[in-house]
Amino acid sequence: MTKLYQKLSKLNLTAEEIKNGVATDSLPPVDFNRREALKSIFSFLDLTSLNSTDYPEQIKKFAGKAADFRKSFPDMKNVAAVCVFPNFVQSAREGLKKSGIRLAVVSGCFPTSQTFLEVKTTETEIAVRNGADEVDIVMSAGFFLNKDYDIVIEEITTLRQVAGEATLKVILETGVLGTPDLIYKASVIAMDSGADFIKTSTGKTAVSATPEAAWVMCRAIRDYYNETGIMVGFKPAGGISTTNEALVYYNIVANVLGEKWLCSERFRIGASRLASNLLKEIHPDEPTYF
Repeated sequence: MTKLYQKLSKLNLTAEEIKNGVATDSLPPVDFNRREALKSIFSFLDLTSLNSTDYPEQIKKFAGKAADFRKSFPDMKNVAAVCVFPNFVQSAREGLKKSGIRLAVVSGCFPTSQTFLEVKTTETEIAVRNGADEVDIVMSAGFFLNKDYDIVIEEITTLRQVAGEATLKVILETGVLGTPDLIYKASVIAMDSGADFIKTSTGKTAVSATPEAAWVMCRAIRDYYNETGIMVGFKPAGGISTTNEALVYYNIVANVLGEKWLCSERFRIGASRLASNLLKEIHPDEPTYF
């Protein structure tokens, strides 16, 4: 069991308190500027291509398009990262060149996490060796729901070690976990096992990111920070495509965690369609870029 699990193992809030908290913290913070917030959100994006039809040349072009973005939009910061399957690290790296965009991969038998730990370890090690800056892994939801917490902890801590200097994001698959207490508990276990970020979803299940799950996870991050002084990042992902949806998560982070989390080092949004919708509102007269 993790060090803080016993102390931070339960959210201790009623359903009504959680509902009210989500409603309040989804509202814009003081001095809110919608356009500037949308520009910030764009810079927090993990621009994602995770399709069965992906192939090396397409991924290189995808990454290159992201790398060249500021040639067309010099008034904006670029996306934080591009996220691809681990077998495309070298192709993505070629496309990114020296743009400064970070290269993220999904690893560990994404999206199910159903394979041997040795396989997850090997996949992660190769991806990092080939140039991945960040690794998104999936917590083993089956073991977690069966209360085999030690197995969950072993997997995350092992992959944390293998990832080395790379940023480790742990996907909780909150739509599968269901209840706020379980989401909170999984958040604490992931953070105390070495996660640099905790992430809502793979986007491959019936229920992906929700404001309720996001709020609970941000509460867990805040509680963990208050206990340890460690600032763990937050990443909602899965089904976030409109500017209004993105702003809900931005507001939750701003209100629950504060301005220190409103940066790409501590807040990401996993998306593909969202990038185009953000640009349509920020620069309505410009042609579609992504």
